[in-house]
Amino acid sequence: MGRGRVTGLSVRDVRFPTSLARHGSDAMMHLLQENGAVSTPDLDCSALFQGFCKHPDPDYSAAYVVIHTDAPDGLKGYGLTFTLGKGTEVVVCAVNALSVHVVNKDLDEIICDFRGFYRQLTSDGQLRWIGPEKGAVHLATAAILNAVWDLWAKQEGKPLWKLLADMNPKQLVSCIDFRYITDALTEEEAYTILQNGLMGKKEREEQMLKYGYPAYTTSCAWLGYPDQQLKQLCTEALKDGWTRFKVKVGADLQDDIRRCRLIREMIGPENILMLDANQRWEVEEAIEWVTKLAEFKPLWIEEPTSPDDILGHATISKALAPLGIGVATGEQCHNRVVFKQLLQAQALSYVQVDSCRLGSVNENLSVLLMAKKFEIPVCPHAGGVGLCELVQHLIIFDYISISGSLENRMCEYVDHLHEHFKYPVVIKNASYLPPQAPGYSSEMKEDSIRKYQFPQGDVWQKLLSDPHTANIN
Repeated sequence: MGRGRVTGLSVRDVRFPTSLARHGSDAMMHLLQENGAVSTPDLDCSALFQGFCKHPDPDYSAAYVVIHTDAPDGLKGYGLTFTLGKGTEVVVCAVNALSVHVVNKDLDEIICDFRGFYRQLTSDGQLRWIGPEKGAVHLATAAILNAVWDLWAKQEGKPLWKLLADMNPKQLVSCIDFRYITDALTEEEAYTILQNGLMGKKEREEQMLKYGYPAYTTSCAWLGYPDQQLKQLCTEALKDGWTRFKVKVGADLQDDIRRCRLIREMIGPENILMLDANQRWEVEEAIEWVTKLAEFKPLWIEEPTSPDDILGHATISKALAPLGIGVATGEQCHNRVVFKQLLQAQALSYVQVDSCRLGSVNENLSVLLMAKKFEIPVCPHAGGVGLCELVQHLIIFDYISISGSLENRMCEYVDHLHEHFKYPVVIKNASYLPPQAPGYSSEMKEDSIRKYQFPQGDVWQKLLSDPHTANIN
């Protein structure tokens, strides 16, 4: 029986004004203040905050895609890609440009040759010039494919992680584009990894259903938070059972030392601390800076330099290894090829896949399998609207069918904006409980879209008419 034909694709620009509360603030961009691009906020914590911020005023946003079908039950697929406000309209344009490859296709036609469909989206003869497989056009590809996977999982009546876990190795491999990575992972090697993962799979699935997948929190220590807020959030997190904490660093060394000492004293020596510089430093600067923070025993330094600098990451990784500090990166890795090179160069200790930066589930599968081959743990990035909802499926599947290990593995959790999703994440004992609703957990509440669609949503109409907030987007 046919699964239905795609009759239409719509996309909306949805933005949440998180910059007003400084959620998501991190380090870099000294030139922003010098050039007058932003004004210095009234902060208790650090006068340097705005001047050094890479993302000083992020409005967590999404290009939100809905795939419409002629299925008798009216089933729709929902997908998104994460953005920070300005620029979302560019991704929306890219989605519309790519929609010609989706509309009027049968879902059976897509999933029976998913690799071919992936290549069709990423190899458009003209659009690939503004990629290929990177930038706004690849973010748009992710949004569309996320909607396709959501639709498929719903038609099967399964949450996405379960759809993947129930697929046999041959089916899974057929979804992956191995172009440009066969020098690191062949199709045969991927099949063997998945075949080996069948052993103990049932027990691991039962373990996930009972205990969930371990998480860490980023919500306590955004760079823009004053000390009192930081202390309050850490205290509450500890009461809720959190044992893994990430701290944003990179604006000012002495301020970083003070904040890391404060947090380490609060969480104690037994809990895990990670650092995230969000691409703030030059290579040698990163080594020197993190060496001075080594006394606080961080597990890793995340994004110490440009995400495109494979050899720079390798140099940093080699220098910090004697200190017991790993290098983590991936949230802004364009595609599987960049991950391949990072792994081949021994440039990272933790792989941070992103459900919306890479080409959806298809490309993430290739990175999960390469990480398994290179024996590098996967700790997904999830700091953004909808990212927790989506990436939980990937990492739960990874444990059940690929990695089979929880050693040095955890998934990021950010406690923002979950209330806008129809099936928000469920955290218990600082762990992600596997979603039970069919689909990719990517469907947003219509009321939230109506309020936050840019610029016509109710919230934005009010903010843009207020002279105090009219310039936030």
